[in-house]
Amino acid sequence: MSRKIRRRTVLKGLGVAGVGGLAGCAQAGEDTPTEGDGGGDGEGDGGTEDTPESDGETETSAATGDAPASRTIKVGILMGVTGGLSELGPPIRQAAELAAEHMDRESDTFTVDYQFEDTATDPNTGISSAEALVSADYPMVAGALSSTVTIQTANNVLVPNGVVQCSPASTSPQLSNLEDNGYLWRTTPGDGLQAAVMTTVGRDRLDAQSTATLALNNDYGQGLAAEYVSAWEEAGGTVQNEVSFEPGQGSYTSQLSSALQDQPDLLMIVGYPESGVRIFRDFYSDYSQDFCDIIVPDGLQSGSLPGNVGNSMRNVWGTAPSSTGPGRDAFDSLYQEEFDSDPSESPFTAQSFDAVAVLALANAAAGENNGEAIRDQMANVANEGGEEVTADNLAEGLQMAASGTEINYQGASSAIQFNDAGDIGAATYQFYRYQEGGFEVIENIEYSE
Repeated sequence: MSRKIRRRTVLKGLGVAGVGGLAGCAQAGEDTPTEGDGGGDGEGDGGTEDTPESDGETETSAATGDAPASRTIKVGILMGVTGGLSELGPPIRQAAELAAEHMDRESDTFTVDYQFEDTATDPNTGISSAEALVSADYPMVAGALSSTVTIQTANNVLVPNGVVQCSPASTSPQLSNLEDNGYLWRTTPGDGLQAAVMTTVGRDRLDAQSTATLALNNDYGQGLAAEYVSAWEEAGGTVQNEVSFEPGQGSYTSQLSSALQDQPDLLMIVGYPESGVRIFRDFYSDYSQDFCDIIVPDGLQSGSLPGNVGNSMRNVWGTAPSSTGPGRDAFDSLYQEEFDSDPSESPFTAQSFDAVAVLALANAAAGENNGEAIRDQMANVANEGGEEVTADNLAEGLQMAASGTEINYQGASSAIQFNDAGDIGAATYQFYRYQEGGFEVIENIEYSE
C-alpha cells in the first residue's frame, strides 16, 4: 500500500452509544525518566543489549510463511511531557513505553528498542528531538502530541528522512492534508469529527442557539475552532465572536470580554490546562456560572482542573475521544499493574499504546527497520481482514506478521481502521461535565465518517 497524496474525507452521521461512568487534549504529571531514557529495563535506549540486532533482514522471508529469525524493532517516542502539556503528556508517554516494554518482555523472537525524546510542547524543541531520533537510526516514531509540533516535525525532519510517524493525540484537520508521501498516521480522530460532536451536544443537549469561540493561537486551537464554527453554522446556529489567545499570559480578561460581549448561549474554549487554569479563574472572577454554558475539547480535559481553578466549574461541559476498542480491557489491566493508576482518567493513553503497537506490527511485517517498508505495511496490519491481534497477544502478533500471516490489530482505543489519509474514520467520544473534584462522564457518543 502506497499513498502519495493526502486528502480530506467527508463527515457523515452521529449516534449515541450508551452511558459512561465516572472518570477523569490533547495531553497530565508523573515522575518521568530523563530525556533519552527507555527500554524494557528502564535504562539506556531500550531493548536487551546482548540480543543480536538486524536492521534490515531476517533469515526467512515473510512471504514464505516460515518463522522469522530474531531481530530488533526500533521505535522512537516523541512526546511533550513539559511545557503546555506538562499535565497531560506524562501518562501518554507511559502508555507508549508500556507497549514497547510489554512486547519486549513477551516476545521470544523480537527485542523492542525504544528511545524517548521530549518536545517540551514546542515546535523548535520538537524538531531538535526528532533529529536526535533520526540520527539514532529510528525508522518510525510514535508522536508527537501537540498538532503544531507533529506538523513541524513531519514537514522538517521525519517525512524528508523517510521516517514513519504515528501520533496518538494530534487532532488538527491540517494533518489530513499534508503532502507526507504516506509517512504520517494517527490513532486519534481528527477535529472534524469532534467539532460535529461538540455542535450536536451544544445544540441538542444544551439547547444553545448562539455560540462564541476562544481558541489557542496554534494549529490545534485554530483548526478545531474553524471546524466548530463551520459545523455550528451548518446546523443553523449563530456564531457571534471568534477570539484567539496566546499561551502563558498573565490575564485573559480582555479576551473573555471580547468573546462574551454579545452574551452567547455557549462559549467554546480550546487550549491546554497551562493556560486553561488562568482563563477559568478570570472567567469566574467576572462572571457567574449562570452567565453561560461552556464547552471544551480533550485539550482541557483534566480531573485536577476544578481544584486548580478553585471552582466546581459545573457550567463546563466537554467532549473527548473515548477508548472503547476490543483491546481496552487488556490494556487497562497492563497499565494498572504497571503504574497503579487508571488510564481512563487521562486522555489519549489507549491511543498512545495503539500507536506503538501498530508501528511495531508494521515493522515486523516489513521485516526490516526501514521507513518505506514500514509505511507500506501500516494499513495492512490494522485494517479489516486476517487474524485478530490485541494487547492480549501482541507478541504472537509480531510473530505472525513477520511470518507473512495477514493480521488485523484491534486496538485499545478503537478497532484502528485507517482511511486513505492515515486517519481514523470513526470514533467514540465521551460527553462529560465538570464538578467539584473532577468530572463525570455522562455518556458515550459514536461518530463516523
